[in-house]
Amino acid sequence: MYIEIIKATILGIVEGVTEWLPISSTGHMILVEEFIKLNASAEFMEMFRVVIQLGAIMAVVLLYFHKLNPFAPRKTMKQKKDTINIWFKVIIGVLPAAVLGVLFDDWFDANFYNYQTVAVTLILYGILFIVIENENKSKPVKIKSFNELSYKTALIIGFFQVLSLIPGTSRSGATILGAIILGTSRSIAAEYSFFLSIPVMFGASALKLLKFGFDFTSMEVAVLLTGMAVAFIVSVISIRFLLRYIKNNDFKAFGWYRIILGILVLGYFMFIS
Repeated sequence: MYIEIIKATILGIVEGVTEWLPISSTGHMILVEEFIKLNASAEFMEMFRVVIQLGAIMAVVLLYFHKLNPFAPRKTMKQKKDTINIWFKVIIGVLPAAVLGVLFDDWFDANFYNYQTVAVTLILYGILFIVIENENKSKPVKIKSFNELSYKTALIIGFFQVLSLIPGTSRSGATILGAIILGTSRSIAAEYSFFLSIPVMFGASALKLLKFGFDFTSMEVAVLLTGMAVAFIVSVISIRFLLRYIKNNDFKAFGWYRIILGILVLGYFMFIS
């Protein structure tokens, strides 16, 4: 059992780092599982890959609790109204992925959960990050606060998030790219991506738990809780790192990372196959 806990710890670290950086957590989990395989059923692993994200989500809840709490006693009436507006914009942005995710979740898992898809999307979105950052270098930022983020823009960003249903895309990567294209600052793009993740991941985790059921063995409970706890701790560190990083840097470094990793993935799997 101890070796399974160690494996879950490693997977939790991978989840905590890659969930928030625009490099695809699902893609990395697929790759890491090639080398670190939990002694568990395929059904449990399908559920584990999604539910482990609950730990990562709790990091957002912790770090942004005051900002996202419309009932905070220290807030003025205007600040409470602004917080409620943020939540409405989050709900609007979540709708496209929520609807299509419920309808096509199993289909996407069956048809795209493989290394070829991950490699291609890693490379494709890596190129897009570099191209879009270069294109936007001289363009003025139009949206610098959540008050300036319109409901229409929030909905369009939500449609970009739908792209993340394909493994390797990166939910944060798709939403951040979409937000930057639409003229938001990098900090607003990143934070809105964080906020969108809360209902999306809670919903996805609930669906997977209902599908799997709640008949866990003691080992499965230990593995799941370990993965979630580690993902939570590492996510706090990753989110703080990303917010500091984008104050003075663009996303091109992540683009180059994705391209290099995608090429290595293709080479590795072509070599062993």
